[in-house]
Amino acid sequence: MSRAFAVPIETNWRGLINCIMRRGTPDRVYHIELFLDPEVQQAVCREFDLLSGLDPDDPAFALQRQIAIQRAMGYDYVVCGPDAVDMPFHRAITDDTADLGRANGRSYIDEHTGPITNWQEYEAFPWPDPAQATFHAMEWYQEHLPDDMCVIGGLTGHFCEWLTWLMGYETLCYALYDQRDLVQALSERTLDYFEVTLRRQLAYDRVQAVWGSDDMGFRSATLISPADMRAFVLPGHKRLAEMTHEAGLPYLLHACGNLREIMDDLVDDVGIDARHSYEDTIESVVDFVDTYGDRAAALGGIDVDFLCRATEEQVRQRVRDTLDVCHEGGGYCLGTGNSVANYIPLRNYLAMVDEGRRYAP
Repeated sequence: MSRAFAVPIETNWRGLINCIMRRGTPDRVYHIELFLDPEVQQAVCREFDLLSGLDPDDPAFALQRQIAIQRAMGYDYVVCGPDAVDMPFHRAITDDTADLGRANGRSYIDEHTGPITNWQEYEAFPWPDPAQATFHAMEWYQEHLPDDMCVIGGLTGHFCEWLTWLMGYETLCYALYDQRDLVQALSERTLDYFEVTLRRQLAYDRVQAVWGSDDMGFRSATLISPADMRAFVLPGHKRLAEMTHEAGLPYLLHACGNLREIMDDLVDDVGIDARHSYEDTIESVVDFVDTYGDRAAALGGIDVDFLCRATEEQVRQRVRDTLDVCHEGGGYCLGTGNSVANYIPLRNYLAMVDEGRRYAP
C-alpha cells in the first residue's frame, strides 16, 4: 500500500450527517469508526508520514495528530467528549500477543466483582462530579477543527457497561435478585452523570451528532434479561436520545452483542438514529439493513474476525458486496464491525478504506 490512496476525497461533515439520516443516496461512500487502537494510529502515521510538520512539543500535538489521522483515512469527524475520568474499576492485565501489541499488556474488566457490591461500598465510592468534568480537548476542537469536519460527541451512555463494571458481571447477576434497589440506585446515578456531561457537550456547536457507547450483550443474548434491560439500561439511552434530538442532532449507538430481543425497543422507543457494532456470528450488517434500514442507519459491519483472516482481495470483494446492498438511499457508513483493533492486519484495514474510496455503483 502506498502512502496515498488512489482516490482522493473531499472531507464533508454535512454529507456524513445526511448519509446517517438517510437523506438520499450520498455523493460518495462515507467512512466511520468508533476508534482506531493507538498502535494502529501509530502505524498509520508512519505509513502516510502524517507527523511531518507537526511539533511534538506543542501542547495541542495530540489533537493535531488526531485530525491528521482522521483526514488521511477519510473520516469527516473527530469523536470527543469530556476529558478522561479515572474510575477505579477492577481490571486484570495479560500479555498482548497482537502484531502491534501493547508493551504494557491488554487489560480486561474483572467479571467476578467490582468496587461496588453493597450499599456501604456505594456510599464510599468516589463518584466523579459531572459539573466538574473538564472539556479541554472539546474546547480546542471548537476553535481549531477544520470547517469541513465536525465533532461527534461521546463516547457517552455507558449504562449497561457501568453496571457490569462497577459491580462485576457475576455480582450484578446476583444483585438483580437480591439487591434490585442497589442496581436501581447505580442506574440512576449513572444517568445523572451522563445527563449533565451530555448537556455540556451539546453546548458546543461543532458537535453535530452524539455517539452512545454501551456493550449490552454477548453472542446469544443480552447481558441481562430484556426485562431488566428495559428497567435499568434503556431508559438512560432514551433520555440521552431525547436530549440529542432536542438539539436537532442524531443519536448513534455502539452496542456489542446479540440485541435481537431489544432492537425494536432501541429503534422505536429509545429512538436511536443509527446502530453500530456487527458480528457475523450474530447478525451481518446486510441483514440489519434488510430488517431495519428504513428506520435506522447502519454503521460499519465489515466483521473484525473476517478482517483478521481474509486476504486483501477477499476484503475488497466484501466491501463491494456490502456497498452494493447498503449504499443506495443513504443510511450506511463503511467501517469495521467494531473498531480498528491492533490485531487486524494493517494491510486489510487499509484495503477496506481504499475500496470504499474506489466504489462507484
